[in-house]
Amino acid sequence: MYSRNSWDLSGTAVVAIECQNGTLGEDVAIPALRDAAGDLVDRIDDVLRTARSHGVRVLHAVYEGALGASNLGTEPLWRFIGPASEQWGPGTLPTRVLPRLLDATDIVSPRHHGLSPVQGTELLSLLKNFGIHTVVLVGVSVNIAVLVTAAAAAGEGFHVVVVRDAVRGVPPEYGEMVLENSIRQVARLVLSADLESQWQSAAAPATAG
Repeated sequence: MYSRNSWDLSGTAVVAIECQNGTLGEDVAIPALRDAAGDLVDRIDDVLRTARSHGVRVLHAVYEGALGASNLGTEPLWRFIGPASEQWGPGTLPTRVLPRLLDATDIVSPRHHGLSPVQGTELLSLLKNFGIHTVVLVGVSVNIAVLVTAAAAAGEGFHVVVVRDAVRGVPPEYGEMVLENSIRQVARLVLSADLESQWQSAAAPATAG
């Protein structure tokens, strides 16, 4: 269980949402999101490295394209994302996790439909199978994917933590509004530096023993 002052690291996982070349690297589908990223990849890298050093499982939720589907969904966003990601598929450059963020011990969970990694996927079931009860979210974007994932995970009984300087929305000021007025209602917000300090404290007794 997670509280502000204690962590069960063995039951914690970090889910990195769409930290892939097509969102934060080359051949991006939404240039405005990459342009607003700033030091986001650095902060995500910090969180993932810290997680691995403490034995916290890391999962990457990536979008691998619609695989030729003609009916992507009714959401207006698909009118833009659909054509921009038309050539995406498993193994193509835009769908690969940014190399600096990927480790051999990580798990990659792909999807081929929907606007969030929990929409009709096995992600939450996978986390439960691993005995995870606390989910830490990083990645993009706060506008939809991070928000929907946080709400869905909380609704399934997970404790949800969002690393506020390791997520981003567009425009950035709107992303901050979503964090404060929506995501805060379903998840705890923490800065990456504070998260690292909390995990170090949680790991200290085991190290001392």
